[in-house]
Amino acid sequence: MPVLRRASAQQARYKLQVARTLLDTGLLAPTRPDRAVRALGALRTWGMTPAAAYAGGAVRHPQRIAIVDERGSLTFEEVHRRTNALARELARSGVGEGDGVAIMCRNHRGFVESTVALSKLGANALYLNTAFAGPQIADVLAREQPAALIYDEEFAALVLDGAAPATRFIAWSDTPASARSEGGDELLEDLIARGENSDPPPPAEHGRVVILTSGTTGTPKGANRKQPDSVEPLAALLSKIPLRARQTTMIAAPMFHSWGFAHFTLGLPLGSTFVLRRRFDPEATLDAVAQHRATALAVVPVMLQRILELPADTIERHDVSSLRVIALSGSALPGELALRAMDTFGDVLYNLYGSTEVAWATIATPEDLRAAPGTAGRPPMGTVVKLLDGEGREVSEGESGRIFVANEMMFEGYTGGGGKEIVRGLMSTGDVGHLDSDGRLFVDGRDDEMIVSGGENVFPREVEDLLHDHTEIEEAAVIGVEDADFGQRLRAFVVTRSPSGLSEQDVQRYVRENLARFKVPREVIFVQELPRNATGKVLKRELASH
Repeated sequence: MPVLRRASAQQARYKLQVARTLLDTGLLAPTRPDRAVRALGALRTWGMTPAAAYAGGAVRHPQRIAIVDERGSLTFEEVHRRTNALARELARSGVGEGDGVAIMCRNHRGFVESTVALSKLGANALYLNTAFAGPQIADVLAREQPAALIYDEEFAALVLDGAAPATRFIAWSDTPASARSEGGDELLEDLIARGENSDPPPPAEHGRVVILTSGTTGTPKGANRKQPDSVEPLAALLSKIPLRARQTTMIAAPMFHSWGFAHFTLGLPLGSTFVLRRRFDPEATLDAVAQHRATALAVVPVMLQRILELPADTIERHDVSSLRVIALSGSALPGELALRAMDTFGDVLYNLYGSTEVAWATIATPEDLRAAPGTAGRPPMGTVVKLLDGEGREVSEGESGRIFVANEMMFEGYTGGGGKEIVRGLMSTGDVGHLDSDGRLFVDGRDDEMIVSGGENVFPREVEDLLHDHTEIEEAAVIGVEDADFGQRLRAFVVTRSPSGLSEQDVQRYVRENLARFKVPREVIFVQELPRNATGKVLKRELASH
C-alpha cells in the first residue's frame, strides 16, 4: 500500500509540473467564454491533431497570421477553411481514412496544408526527404505504397521515375498557368479553390505520421508514430525550451525531418505563427527573423555554422534581438560552435539530442552549453535516459555506455517491419555516450562507428570535436579505414577557414598535443566541403570511397 501511495503522489506531482509548465507558456491564457467552448469542441472533435490546432485557432484568433511564406501570409481562419476544402477534394479523388499519402515538399504553405487536410481525413502522411535521389525515392514509394503523392513541381522528374501512385497533386509550382500543359497533375490551389470549405466529418481514427530515417547508413526506413493523446509530450519539451504561445517561429530546418516537424507540432497548440522559406540562405534567414520579429529560430547545426560564416557587419546589419530561442538538433553540435553562437546572439541556444526513433533524449540549455560545451544536456521531465553496457547493466559516471531512452513519443516500429533494441522498456538510440558529474550527457559517437586501431578503441566524435576547436578549421570528419598493420587507421577530412596554411603535419601535431597518440589521424585530407544530407549529417559512406 505505501508503494501505491508513493506512486500516486509522484504522478500527482508530475501532473502539477505539466500544468505549471503549460501555464508559463501562456497556452492557458483566458479567452472569451463562447470561444473557449467552441475551441474545446474542436479539440473533442479532432483530438490532439493538426486538424484541431487550426480549427481551434480559427475560433480563438481567426485573424492572427498563421503562416508566412514566399507567397504571402495566411490567417488561422484561412488555413482552416482552405484545409477543409482541400480535405474534401482529396476525399473526392479517392483518399480516405487510413490511406497513406506521400508528401515531398519544401518548407511552405503546401506542406502545412497537406498535413492538416490529411489529419482531417484520418489519412497517414509519409514525408519524403527533398534531398533523396531517384533510386531512394523509388525504393520508399515501392515499399510504402501510398495511395497518393503531393509534391513540389521541381521534383517531378525524380518522383515520376519511381513507383509514383496514379493520384498526384502539385503543392508548389513556379510555372505560369498559361504555360502549364493540359492533362498534367492538378495544383493544390485548384483543389482548394473549388472545394467546399465547411468542416468535413471527422474520422473514426486519427491519422499517423511516418518520418523517414536519414539514410546515412543505408536505405531510409519509415518510422511510424501515432499522434500524441495528451499534452504531456508538449510539456516535456517546453520544460527545457522556453517557447511561448502566440509568438513567431521561423522553421529553417527541413519540415520533412524530425526536427523541423517537431517545431511544427510544438507550434500548433501554442498558436504559433510559422515563417517558412523553401530554401535556406544564411543572410535571408536573418532578414526574415528581423522582418517578422521571430522569437524562435529552428535550425540544424550546419545552418547555424553557415550563418556565423557571414561577415560580422552583415550579421550586425540585421536586428535579431527578438530571438529568445535558437533551437538546434539533427546532428552533432560542436562546443566551439555553440560558444561562438552565444557570443554572437546571446545565451538563447538550446540543443536537443534524440533520433527519429526515440524522438528526444536530452536537451542542453544555454547554461549547460556555457558550463560544458559539447554536452547534449539532461533529460526533460517525463524522460528517462540510461547508459548500459553490453550485458544491460548501468555504467558508472564517466564511463561510456550505450544510450537508452524512454519517453511518451518513442516510435512504434519501422513501416517495413522491425524496430530498435529495447531493454526494460528503454529504447536504444544507436549511440554511445557518458555522463559527467552533474548528470550531463556527452555523445561519444555511433555504436557502429567505433574504430579499433592497434587494439585501442576510438570514437571519431572526440577527434572531430577537437578539430572543430582549431582556429583555422571550419569543420572536420573522421572515419576508420582498413590498415594491414593496425586493423584500422584514422583518416581525417578537414575544411579550413580561409586563408589558411594548415598542413597535414600541423593537424596531426595538434591532435597529438591534446589526445592520446592512437587517436592521431594517420592521414589528413583537405576538402572544400563535407558531403551532408538535408539535416546536416555528414555522409561518411561517401567519404569512405574518397
